Amino acid sequence: MDDFAAASKTAKPEGRIADNIVYFARALRKAGMRVGPASVKDAIEAVLVAGIGSRDDFYWTLHAVLVSRHEDHATFDEAFRLFWKSRELIEKMIAMFSPVAPDKREKQKPRTAENRVSQAMFEGHEKNQPPREIPEIEIDARFTVSGNEMLRGKDFAQMSAAEMSDAKRAIAALQLPFDMVATRRFRPDTRGRVDPRAMMRAAARTGGELILPKFRSVREVHPPLVVLADISGSMSQYTRIFLHFLHALTEKRRRVHTFVFGTRLTNLTRQMRHRDPDEALADSSAAVQDWSGGTRIGDTLHEFNRLWSRRVLGQGAVVLLITDGLERDDVAGLSEEMERLRKSCRRLIWLNPLLRFDGFEARARGVKAMLPHVDEFRPVHNLNALSDLCASLDKATTRDVDPRRWMGIGRPHAA
Repeated sequence: MDDFAAASKTAKPEGRIADNIVYFARALRKAGMRVGPASVKDAIEAVLVAGIGSRDDFYWTLHAVLVSRHEDHATFDEAFRLFWKSRELIEKMIAMFSPVAPDKREKQKPRTAENRVSQAMFEGHEKNQPPREIPEIEIDARFTVSGNEMLRGKDFAQMSAAEMSDAKRAIAALQLPFDMVATRRFRPDTRGRVDPRAMMRAAARTGGELILPKFRSVREVHPPLVVLADISGSMSQYTRIFLHFLHALTEKRRRVHTFVFGTRLTNLTRQMRHRDPDEALADSSAAVQDWSGGTRIGDTLHEFNRLWSRRVLGQGAVVLLITDGLERDDVAGLSEEMERLRKSCRRLIWLNPLLRFDGFEARARGVKAMLPHVDEFRPVHNLNALSDLCASLDKATTRDVDPRRWMGIGRPHAA
């Protein structure tokens, strides 16, 4: 017996509210949320106890029981809007059964989580449709785009549940560059400079009767990689995929330090060391207290510079700053903290998802205060952007990511 079907037996015989909640929870689980039979049973009991007053009361009653992770809020909100008798749901159902004239209006950009929620909601209807006989057509695909290329160029916020799973697997398979920095230490080598101390140690073992030449070379290591990721409300639609990216980095490099910030700074380096990504993300969610809240970039950077900078920014560290730069507080101290952070590391790369918009301009106060102190200014909204970032870690800064292109009047062509 289906767990969700078993949960529906807790309801009273009158009404269909329990069945609707069970189906709604099933759609949430198909859309990627962690909703089990115990949560469904609690949701039904909560609604029966609290009653159904207004639409907002019903919304928050289900939200309090079914949403356990901050990043699931957008998925729940979209599913509630589609499922519970919304006007757009009726329009979609009418469109599925009625022929309509082609819509020539300009299409609006889909909302966050809309694709995967719609797919989960109408999955049963699509399965019940009889198979259609489609004539076989030969297509010359030499100049078309493959499905993989479309996935790599698609915005994370607009992916379906299946596409999000494919994106997570692609992130786990990212190839990081072999970027190395020289240290002050040496390692034994068959070629290189003569190592007198190693020669004397080897000669002492034979009483000085045999002295063989020994050589050494400069030891090279991967530089530390420090990630500062914004988890405020404006960045919440990208938070979970960012954490998968950070987990992939931690698995493939030894010294990766992960910090997240909203209104406070949280060190997630230890949580990200779990080999299982789901366990790592679950521990990270439990450790963070300011998911999807406000953002205080200046204050959190001040805390990082004061408490963590000298601990983790050694040996030519590279800093990845993931934020949209929309500072809530005064930006008076933001420029100073960015300057201090830049002087403490070898390379400061700012990853901004707002660059996905063609008409983006550096007009926000926070963006203007931060841009002069970064080495690179990159987008981070799809797989192509992440792949370009990984491929560029061992290369010099190119002109297309030079922050000076965005300074001044804010347009990309203003060099």
